[in-house]
Amino acid sequence: MLSTRPLPTNGLFSQYQTTAFDEMFAESVVPRPHYAQLCERLDELGADELQRRAKAADLSMRHQGITFTVYGRGQGVERIIPFDPVPRLISAAEWDRIERGLKQRVRALNLFIKDVYHDRLILKDRVVPAELVLGASGYRREMVGLDVPKDVYVHVSGIDLIRDSDGEYLVLEDNCRTPSGVSYVLQNRQVMKHVFPFLFQQYSIRPVEEYAENLLAVLRHIAPAGCDEPTVVVLTPGQYNSAYYEHSFLARSMGVELVEGRDLLFDRGQIFMKTTRGLRRVDVVYRRVDDDFLDPLAFRSDSQLGVAGIVGAYRAGSVGLANAIGTGVADDKGIYPFVPNIIRYYLNEDALLPNVETFRPLVPAHRQHILANLETLVVKAVDASGGYGMLIGPASTASQREEFARRIEANPRGYVAQPTISLSLHPTLIDNHLEGRHVDLRPFVLYGEEIRVLPGGLTRVALPRGSLVVNSSQGGGTKDTWVLHDTPPAAERKRPENGAA
Repeated sequence: MLSTRPLPTNGLFSQYQTTAFDEMFAESVVPRPHYAQLCERLDELGADELQRRAKAADLSMRHQGITFTVYGRGQGVERIIPFDPVPRLISAAEWDRIERGLKQRVRALNLFIKDVYHDRLILKDRVVPAELVLGASGYRREMVGLDVPKDVYVHVSGIDLIRDSDGEYLVLEDNCRTPSGVSYVLQNRQVMKHVFPFLFQQYSIRPVEEYAENLLAVLRHIAPAGCDEPTVVVLTPGQYNSAYYEHSFLARSMGVELVEGRDLLFDRGQIFMKTTRGLRRVDVVYRRVDDDFLDPLAFRSDSQLGVAGIVGAYRAGSVGLANAIGTGVADDKGIYPFVPNIIRYYLNEDALLPNVETFRPLVPAHRQHILANLETLVVKAVDASGGYGMLIGPASTASQREEFARRIEANPRGYVAQPTISLSLHPTLIDNHLEGRHVDLRPFVLYGEEIRVLPGGLTRVALPRGSLVVNSSQGGGTKDTWVLHDTPPAAERKRPENGAA
């Protein structure tokens, strides 16, 4: 049953318009039931006080150094990630379906990766074209026949979700290599509790603070046999990497060492960490270094970011790696259209979270459709990320479309195209009022002894008006995401989450 309280016509909401599916407001701009109390509290708070607290939140992030790096013109610029103070709410019923769908998808993708590097039954049965898999940039022949600890390849994944015009959740992209953003999820929650404690009072919200503990359990789970107290490290490319803040945050949160490639060495079949007390054996590496740069003896010989010999140690079973080498074969955008078939093949289930309709230039009819409709489609490079290598048709120029047409003709395997979906809207603080801005959602999934989904994940928001690009490197910001428990009895509602006052 919808709330009957209409959208306020003055103050914060005076300029608000709904031009797509809106997370907070239903038809006739009436707050959705789980948003009604938040809407009321924001209206009572008023523009001046919301702005003041938003500035306090920004200051808190600056003091904590919550940053990311934007690359351009040959250099990286470190910036504070934009944070919007209006939280996104997800009802218990919505989250139940999302969570089940994510677990299903990650389980199937893990089985797919194992099959690709072993029996290749799915290729023999022609469910997925072999040339797509073996030609994927993320495919690693070094993994063929190699058994990995506990048969888990994708220990940490980030699955990007969007909502269409009907409000249905769709999977936009799978990130199975080194997904970033979970540190912002955890820090956004802490900042919100500090600056907006009263907003928590009317809701029962699922906590996110256990993520680091759960991640550490996953990493210890893949330690070599017989290792009761494994030494775990986080391997970072270094301080100039765009996600360096996250690497250091997670290492600190787990109570493990943050290391660079130069801090590790391979000796006598094992990996050791250099310390002031001598060498210390390393049992598990949570690597935030891509495959290409992980080991100069196995991959790019010019890499100075990885550890010479670590692939040999991995193959020998003397060190665990998360994520496993070669997981990029599962998040190649050329494989993405086949994921519903992959789920059906391995689990005998229909996908709970559908894909966005996707056209493959390798199919002649698809290629003709793409080239004839570039002005209405989103074209993506299959191995790019972060909003790069994209053409957003409705926002493109004629010369850009001509350039992408040439690229597609020259390399049809390298691209896919999708209809332009107008993402859902969420109220976002712009100056002294709220305006709708497009958002997506990146939940994070951990796969250890069991599959766990971090409640909510990272809501990314496209801050420029009309923009559909939510990536922080392209001008996007973030929001705190609240997954609600079932509505508690009235007597319990006044108890805030985790004692927030």
